Amino acid sequence: MTCFSRTTLARHVLFGALVASGLTLVTTQAQAATITIACGDGGSADFCPELARQWAQETGHEVAVVTTPQSGTETLSLYQQLLGSKSSDIDVLMVDTVWPGLLAAHLIDLADYLPEDASEGFFPAMIDNNTVDDRLLALPWYSDAGLLYYRRDLLEKYGHDVPETWEQLTEIAREIQNAEREAGNERMHGFVFQGRAYEGLTTNALEWIASYGGGTIVDDDGNITVNNPQAAEALTLAASWVGDIAPRGVRNYMEEEARGLFQSGNAVFMRNWPYAWALGQADGTAIQGKFGVAPLPHGSAGESVATLGGWSWAVSRYSKNPDLAAELVAYLTAEAQQKAHAIRFGMNPTRVTLYQDKEVLEVQPFIGELYDTLVSGVPRPANVTGEHYTRVSNAFFNRVHDVLSGDLTAEQALGQLERELNRISRRGW
Repeated sequence: MTCFSRTTLARHVLFGALVASGLTLVTTQAQAATITIACGDGGSADFCPELARQWAQETGHEVAVVTTPQSGTETLSLYQQLLGSKSSDIDVLMVDTVWPGLLAAHLIDLADYLPEDASEGFFPAMIDNNTVDDRLLALPWYSDAGLLYYRRDLLEKYGHDVPETWEQLTEIAREIQNAEREAGNERMHGFVFQGRAYEGLTTNALEWIASYGGGTIVDDDGNITVNNPQAAEALTLAASWVGDIAPRGVRNYMEEEARGLFQSGNAVFMRNWPYAWALGQADGTAIQGKFGVAPLPHGSAGESVATLGGWSWAVSRYSKNPDLAAELVAYLTAEAQQKAHAIRFGMNPTRVTLYQDKEVLEVQPFIGELYDTLVSGVPRPANVTGEHYTRVSNAFFNRVHDVLSGDLTAEQALGQLERELNRISRRGW
């Protein structure tokens, strides 16, 4: 009989990483091979050990579950340490949406181990994101995409529909903000987003620029395309928000700061990820039942664009049992497991059919509203830039932050960014 019990891991590379990071390990005792899986920490990751146990019970193999740090940066560093040493201590890795390109050299092509139809049924953009040089490096587990949150009650009060363009959002946000302040709510702001100089600003600014038809920083062929008039127009408008419809402090906002202001009832619009929905609808919040979500606005000559986020499952090329590890990945991402993940944890599936599943929609009605956004989601240029993506993103969000801070004009920042990216890619991506 298979069971779960806690133990320590004494194998050379992972042992040191576990001691340094305070990680824990759970092992199922059974016959045959042992597959080690890195599950993440807390939240929806709590479902990972349960699914791993189910797989072990069904197959008779052993499963060792590693709990990784809460910080994605620390987890990536741990992965790079282990994979860089060609360690076989972890077989299956949970990877962020921008990591396949960074870790490509260390991951197997799942297509070599799974049936030909293994990637069918997922959102195509997610499979594209996880495919590097025609190699399927990961299967998507759950998804995220940027959304526009809006105060339904305030739009109705002032006679406005949900804005479809960024210019409309700017005008409506300013009107309602000023009217609410005149009515006594001096803390009201028109729009909040993630404006701090970090990866979150990359996702926000990519949405602004791409929705104006300004591309995605680096195109699929590796060409640096970010320095163009459409991108400049988008960033110029975004800079105008700071101190007008957005608080000056937005330049230091991450997801939680934006959510906190919106959830307190002091913002008309917010850009954030889907997780903020359930928190805003919780009993006792100032906005319960008063807000909705919609696709993000677009520029005058573009379409609504949402940056994709989420997590996937990949297999280390140093695994001693890549066939079994790939089998576990397929199990974790199968429709039944994703359905349970959505119902129990509210996580957004990566399989298209679940967005029309009655049982899922009954428990998580918000999920159905995400479909169109996920279909049109745009990945960050992590795959084409490969191991250079971290430097590309850092350069991008720092120059965008310069624009938001008024230190550079959009044209100056984009010119400087283009030169930085040319230096980063001078030997190719």
